[in-house]
Amino acid sequence: MHRHPTARGIALDALAVVVAVLDVWLVIPSKAQPYSIVLSGIACAALVLRRRFPFLAVLVTIPGFLAGWAQIAAMIALFTLARRKLWMWQTMAAGALVFASRYVLWPLPDFADLSWRQHILRGIYGVLMAGMPIALGLLMALRKQLSDRLADLAESREREQRLHEQTIRSAERASLAREMHDVVSHQVTLIAMQAGALAVSAHDEESRQGANTIRQLSKRTLDELRDLVGVLRSGAVDDGVHPGLEELPQLLRNSEVPVELAEQKVPDFVPPAVSRAAYRTVQESLTNIHKHSPGAKAMIRVFPCGSALIVEVVNDEADPEMAHSGRLPSGGHGLLGVRERAALLGGTFHAGHTPDGGFRVCVTYPMDTS
Repeated sequence: MHRHPTARGIALDALAVVVAVLDVWLVIPSKAQPYSIVLSGIACAALVLRRRFPFLAVLVTIPGFLAGWAQIAAMIALFTLARRKLWMWQTMAAGALVFASRYVLWPLPDFADLSWRQHILRGIYGVLMAGMPIALGLLMALRKQLSDRLADLAESREREQRLHEQTIRSAERASLAREMHDVVSHQVTLIAMQAGALAVSAHDEESRQGANTIRQLSKRTLDELRDLVGVLRSGAVDDGVHPGLEELPQLLRNSEVPVELAEQKVPDFVPPAVSRAAYRTVQESLTNIHKHSPGAKAMIRVFPCGSALIVEVVNDEADPEMAHSGRLPSGGHGLLGVRERAALLGGTFHAGHTPDGGFRVCVTYPMDTS
């Protein structure tokens, strides 16, 4: 019933009409005037208007109460009015009409013949019949207001809790940013300085070119690290400039892995998030090949398929002579990061060994990321 407010309202209206009809039917005298019965029936039917037009419903029930027996119908309508309008002029006017209908005796000549004791008694009953629905209506309205305020208070506490948690996370991000800056930035800076010194003191062109490449990669790493540290400090969305597919050829030239770009058919417009994700996929795949399959050759394919962009990196088996020569350490989070990036963009991720002993990474990124 609570899940279907419309059905609940219809059921309550039907119950109110049935109770009002029983109140009239059980007290109708044998010699009742036809107009009194009609007015009482109209008063009972008027209860269907009490939700949308509560003041009008009270006005329609008054004749049936004054000249008939529809007192419960008038009280129900007055209760609804008080609950909806609170202590407004409509409620006061309707309460006065209900009091007058109970206090005045119809027909009027009979009312004039009442004694002063009967007038006092009818006045007391009139106050009760008008005051009780108003009191109940105001009580229900205040109860609902209190319930709404408690709900708002609970929601406010939840918001404060979320803000507190965000503050804690911001402090943690700031601490992490400081650690990254102090540790990683220092080490990468030393690498760049050593590479610069090596480029100056190198006697052959090949060593000088390798040192310059290390220095450029170190500087680029520092730039990306600064962007990440800024995001961690601010807690804002990462909107910095990051490499995308347009810089893929430079990545392949600087890679220490023999790479063949078998296919690259990039659409005219690729969403920035997809472009960055595709670049990072190739970058991480080449890093893994260099770590775990030294000497292996890699083949890269980047092409559209329907409304998606497919990035595939396949490498063959590692060179046996280089397989055990000082492998680089692995954090174990590279492919996991690629998988999570694909999931965030609504794509798919597949990785596994090939029959010839190599490894294949294939990621599908949807072009529509809205």
